[in-house]
Parts: sequence; C-alpha cells; structure tokens
Amino acid sequence: MLRAPNLPQPLPLPLPGDSSLSHPMDQLVNFIIRPPSRADYSPDDDLLEQEFMLKGRWFQRKDLEVVNSQGKKLQCSHYIPAVIPEGTALPCVIYCHGNSGCRADASEAAIILLPSNITVFTLDFSGSGLSEGEHVTLGWNEKEDLKAVVNYLRTDGNISCIALWGRSMGAVTSLMYGAEDPSIAGMVLDSPFSNLVDLMMELVDTYKYPLPKFTVKLAIQHMRKIVKKKAGFDIMDLDTIQVAKRCFVPALFGHATEDDFILPHHSDKICEAYVGDKNIIKFDGDHNSPRPQFYFDSITIFFHNVLNPPDVPDDHYFLTPHGSLGQGHWDTEHDIEYRIAQSP
Repeated sequence: MLRAPNLPQPLPLPLPGDSSLSHPMDQLVNFIIRPPSRADYSPDDDLLEQEFMLKGRWFQRKDLEVVNSQGKKLQCSHYIPAVIPEGTALPCVIYCHGNSGCRADASEAAIILLPSNITVFTLDFSGSGLSEGEHVTLGWNEKEDLKAVVNYLRTDGNISCIALWGRSMGAVTSLMYGAEDPSIAGMVLDSPFSNLVDLMMELVDTYKYPLPKFTVKLAIQHMRKIVKKKAGFDIMDLDTIQVAKRCFVPALFGHATEDDFILPHHSDKICEAYVGDKNIIKFDGDHNSPRPQFYFDSITIFFHNVLNPPDVPDDHYFLTPHGSLGQGHWDTEHDIEYRIAQSP
C-alpha cells in the first residue's frame, strides 16, 4: 500500500500550564533535532512489495543495511528490475526523505522512475524511521549517511551513475553532499531551506510564538548551545546559499507557491546563488501537499537527460526473477497502477 509522505507539521504552541516545555523555543530545538513524530512503519505493509509489476515489467525490492561513519545501521531499500541483462549497469536515483519521513516516502519515486530503467535507492537517515540514532540534524549529519550509501552503491558493481532526489531536509542533504561530490549526475531539490537561522526566525512569526522580537536572537543563541551539546553540530553552519556557490551538479529545484513552512523565497535564493546548471519549477500547493503530475513529468525528463539510462530490451518484458510470467501476481500490477493513477 502506498504511504503518504510523513512530512513536517505545524509546530504546536504549548498549552497553558504545560510544564514539559520550560520555554517556547524548546519546541524549535526539538523541531531541529527530534521531530515530534518519528516515522513508525512496517516494511511489509508500507513499502512496495518485494516483487511487483509496472508497465508490463517485473521489479523487486531488496532490503539491506548500510553502516554509516559513526557505526549506526541505516535501513535501506533498493528498487531494481527483476531481470537485468548480463553486463548491463543501470543508473540509480537515491531518494532522501524529509525530517519526519522515512524510506516509505520513496515509493512514488520508484513507480515514476523504474519504467525508465532507473533504479531507486532509499534509506531511513540516522535518527529517522527504523534506522539507529536518536537525533536528526536537518542535513548536517545526514550528508554522511548519504555518503555511506553512495559508497555502497559504487562498490556494488552494477550502477552506472548516481543522482539524488531530496525533499525538505532531504533536499538540503542532497545539496550539501552534491557540493562535495561533483560526480553526482544531477539533483532534484524539492523545497530546501536557504539558511536554518533565517527559517527559525520565520517560524517564530508564522506560528506566532509569544516571544518579543528583541529576545529572539538571544533565544537562538541559547538554542545553538543546546543543539550543539545534544546533536553535535552548529546551526549556524546550515547555510545552503553558501553551499550553492560551490556546487556544479545539474539541479532542478521545485517549490510550492503556498508553502508557509519553508517559504518559496528559500528556493529562489538558493537557485540564484547556484553556480551549476539549474532550473526551477513552481506549482500550486503547500509544503506537505502532493506534487502535480507535470512536476513529476519534468523530473522524469530531467533524470533521463542526466542519467541516460539504457533502452529496455523487448525480451525482458513480463519476466520474473525466475524467468516466468507468474500469473498469480497480476493483481499486483493492477493494484500498483490503480494506486498511482489515484495519487498525484
């Protein structure tokens, strides 16, 4: 069953008499390093099936673990054709989820890209989903998780080139990693933030925290110390505009025009500073809304151009991993194609 992406929700204000929050800014600290709803899901129920059919071809999901540089186990899935001709290396897109998300959010990407002979790899970042770790860092440590995944794929021996597709925190992670690895073929960056401190200042206004303006900067300095102590990174370092000035990977930006969580001007500023080939697409909706079909079509064309996937041989249609049609799975094809038709 396709699972709706688990994306950030508006931050709740403390209730009167709530002693669990000594200061409203503590909520923003938790937003940065411990989202209120860590994704909890079942791989058997919430991921695409281990064998499924799309557009007359069989594909499979391979679950695995990748260990990051801190020794934490990351839960991952790789969606690939059930039969790959010998000697054929396929390109791969790594899908990077948002700060309250998980690898189940990549199911839509897999359904969109697999028919074009582009494999899709997805992971739970450390501190997210079923992976080990307690804190998220909005891209800072997540880029090290991404590095571990890229290293795994490059030693796997059957990947031709790699591209990235990130949403929200995942877009920031992709951008930060892409600046360090120019061999990445391309990136789709959906609603990234340009500067974490600027974002926090905007959230204070958007959600009307009871903080006088003159105290906000002092409160952010206080938050900076707490985050550094708990999660080991400096919030002042999360400035993707500076990263954009040294990243040359072809990039497609996307942002919803009614996004009031990460305002559209964040993507505008990053795109303006970006020194590589770039394009930006705006569409109706908010931060958490389903993306329109024309946006997915643009993503498919973009990845096809930067990854140049091989053509699909006609004799590999309808083959299961065992070389037979497998009539018992026709419901799987119908179910998946029906669900993708019903979702944006």
